[in-house]
Amino acid sequence: MKIIVLGAGAWGSALAMSAAQHPAGHAVTLWARDAAQAGSMRGERQNPRYLPGIAFPASLTIADGDFATLLPGADLVIVATPMAALRGMLRALAGCTAPVAWLCKGFEAVATGADSASFGLLAHEVQAQVAPDLIAGVFSGPSFAQEVALGQPTALVAASPHAAVRDALVNAFHSPSVRVYANEDIVGVEVGGAVKNVLAIATGLCDGLALGLNARAALITRGLAEMTRLGLALGARPDTFMGLSGLGDLVLTATGDLSRNRRVGMLLAQGQTLAQAVESLGHVAEGVYSARTVVQRAQTLGVDMPIAEAAVALLDGRLQPAEAVAQLMGRGPRGEL
Repeated sequence: MKIIVLGAGAWGSALAMSAAQHPAGHAVTLWARDAAQAGSMRGERQNPRYLPGIAFPASLTIADGDFATLLPGADLVIVATPMAALRGMLRALAGCTAPVAWLCKGFEAVATGADSASFGLLAHEVQAQVAPDLIAGVFSGPSFAQEVALGQPTALVAASPHAAVRDALVNAFHSPSVRVYANEDIVGVEVGGAVKNVLAIATGLCDGLALGLNARAALITRGLAEMTRLGLALGARPDTFMGLSGLGDLVLTATGDLSRNRRVGMLLAQGQTLAQAVESLGHVAEGVYSARTVVQRAQTLGVDMPIAEAAVALLDGRLQPAEAVAQLMGRGPRGEL
């Protein structure tokens, strides 16, 4: 297969490395927006900024410049940009005949002055607006880029209403180190990937305040209930949230030491400002940028998401860490479901 990965952050680089080492011998090109970064990666044969010390496979090609020149003959195009850049990338890919899959997890934020009906869009909803003719889907699941780049065992989900996209992702990435499961429920997979980042901030807060394992388990479990409620309101299947992109991704991101979103919560608990926490990461923490739109979308649908709402209040500075915990624990009794 000829595979083009657009975006040379940690996750795009890791997947490009994984595909380039596939037993089928794929021809993989990793495209970087920044020419200087591309030059550095070509010279050092690694991504020194995002995955330092992990060598690129010899067969991996690094490119920059106009990515349109890379598309002819492609069998699969992977968009490995943050959510904020997805709309522009999909617009640039309109007319592409190859299957396209994005990696970003989140809800699109509203541009200033935007129509209120457009806020909080999931990635497939953005694609329906700007490039409806693309045969597209999402590649998601519980995965840290560093572990995938090192070839450690990982399971992912290829979600799309189009069999061609699901099949292309399976053929590109299913290997001795990566298991790929196909799923038609793109809504559920995208909701899981978006909401788990917000919940991981809350769990990081819990860990940073040393509230204990009981509290962490409660947050994860009740967070899964919030995620499921929102997904069902958007038309997802309930079983999706018990799978890799729901429970699996939530557990990983809420408990793993490599989780950037969990790290944000921990740093806030230690007294850092949001700006200080984000700057210290050196990477994008999608939950910081999508938390508000997750809550906005839920509110328009009448979906109750108290943990996500507390996380937003914390990020906005309206609540201090201890106050956020007190607010959640002070809610009145109710049935579990």
